[in-house]
Amino acid sequence: MMAYKIIEAIANCFYVYLLMIFVRCFLTWFPNINWNNPLLAGLRASVDLYLDLFRKIIPPIGGAIDISPIVASFVLIFIRNGIIIVAAKIMGLV
Repeated sequence: MMAYKIIEAIANCFYVYLLMIFVRCFLTWFPNINWNNPLLAGLRASVDLYLDLFRKIIPPIGGAIDISPIVASFVLIFIRNGIIIVAAKIMGLV
């Protein structure tokens, strides 16, 4: 079942990126984080690239609460599910 493994790999890539979004948001709760650390800078750059698309559209609530990661996560899950369904149909699994 090579087709199933390919679909599973696609799903796992989306889960890893969702986890990266969660970690990025969680780390913003700690004001003393050194974002110049290469690992954190890479995380921030890769996640903010996607989140900035939503931050341009969705303003912070009350000037302080950013809900763009929530919306971005839902969109990412929706895209993930769509890709998996289409891939499953193409590969004849559905």
